[in-house]
Amino acid sequence: MAAHGTTAQGVVERSLLGTIGIHGLLCLAVAIFAMPIYITLIGSTHDVDTVGRGDVPLLPGAYGVENYVTVWTEGGGRSFRVPVHIMMWNSILMAVGITVGKIAISLLSAYAVVFFSFPGRMIFFWLIFITLMLPVEVRIIPTFAVITQLNLANSMTGLIVPLIASATATLLFRQFFLTIPDELVEAAKIDGAGPMRFFRDVVLPLSTTNIAALAVILFIYGWNQYLWPLLITSRPEYETIVVGISKMIGNGDAQSPWHLIMATTVLALLPPVAVVVLMQRWFVKGLVETEK
Repeated sequence: MAAHGTTAQGVVERSLLGTIGIHGLLCLAVAIFAMPIYITLIGSTHDVDTVGRGDVPLLPGAYGVENYVTVWTEGGGRSFRVPVHIMMWNSILMAVGITVGKIAISLLSAYAVVFFSFPGRMIFFWLIFITLMLPVEVRIIPTFAVITQLNLANSMTGLIVPLIASATATLLFRQFFLTIPDELVEAAKIDGAGPMRFFRDVVLPLSTTNIAALAVILFIYGWNQYLWPLLITSRPEYETIVVGISKMIGNGDAQSPWHLIMATTVLALLPPVAVVVLMQRWFVKGLVETEK
């Protein structure tokens, strides 16, 4: 009995040490990941001289409120001064527009491919799928030419519309729609439901978690867009926050206001972080749920 108790105690101790070691590695990984964010947050509370020297303390400074009020109401670049609240509003509109547009188009296209029989159905699907090999960077010149010819440059329409098609979302919705039992389709037909009623009353409710998971990914995708907004906008009132941060960095020998750039960066983190936190449960559920 004593030997058995000693063996059990040893197993428990090894298990405890393993758990402590795993948690220690996780904490170390989190610390490494969070350190640049922490340095940015702390740097945004100091003055330009402290940050410009590269001497960023590990404790907050006394200029935090002043720095954040300045960038929010006036902007923070040397030659580029657009208030952060304007850039964030543009980024939110762009991200939400891209998210809603991508989900709406992908739902309808996947629904048509799965539940309708028409000549060339799979050909159209594979044409959509092939566009995965053509990112925005590849087709950016003809897209820019079309948008300028339609006089949509420097507009929210020009920022959003070229980015709302999504072959990835169409593929994901198609794969999910294929799992919907045929009995539901037959029951809807017997009940007299037409295609749009079936889509509204059956397909959409079943797709809620998938839509939520995709919405998080697509919002962050839209929020982080850099190349297209940089190319299609030249007026300050249409600047997005990601492009604005890059323009705040000075060129040549001019000292960049790094304390204000850091404050702008911290503010730019808030909307995507809020979306991830608020939608976390739905996001995880949409990725791992198998029974609909």
